Amino acid sequence: MAQDTRSLGDLKSRLVKAEAPKAPEAVVQGEGKSKVDKQGRAYATGRRKNAIARVWLKRGTGKIVIEGREEQVYFARPVLRMLIHQPLVTANREGQYDVFATIAGGGLSGQAGALRHGLSRALITMEPDLRPVLKAGGFLTRDPRVVERKKYGKPKARRSFQFSKR
Repeated sequence: MAQDTRSLGDLKSRLVKAEAPKAPEAVVQGEGKSKVDKQGRAYATGRRKNAIARVWLKRGTGKIVIEGREEQVYFARPVLRMLIHQPLVTANREGQYDVFATIAGGGLSGQAGALRHGLSRALITMEPDLRPVLKAGGFLTRDPRVVERKKYGKPKARRSFQFSKR
């Protein structure tokens, strides 16, 4: 039968043992095929709609800085912040990496998706063992959906003018 828990101390000691595993050390560029530079940063590019995110990942305390601003300032909506944390939560690496990113183009939703894509790719650069977990979560697939172009003779991409017989 399972071990008996007689006090909160026993429970706490068991929970401490079940903490997230520490990330292994990354291979520095030159020693292997990894894209980690001399400062221990992994670089990746993420794309979504018209947004492009350049992401640098480094071991740290979990700080996320986008365009020189904190994530709470740049992405004010909680849904967007949740979106960019998904790869770290899925890989069980939240609070172990610092993320620095520059984003160009698109709106906030596209930028958050681009940052998520870039962060996932940078995580794989740091730890190739995480690839199956992130692949299963769908974080490595670039979402190909973009806005359809406007066609001539129409007010929008597909919208037509109102039809009247008379």
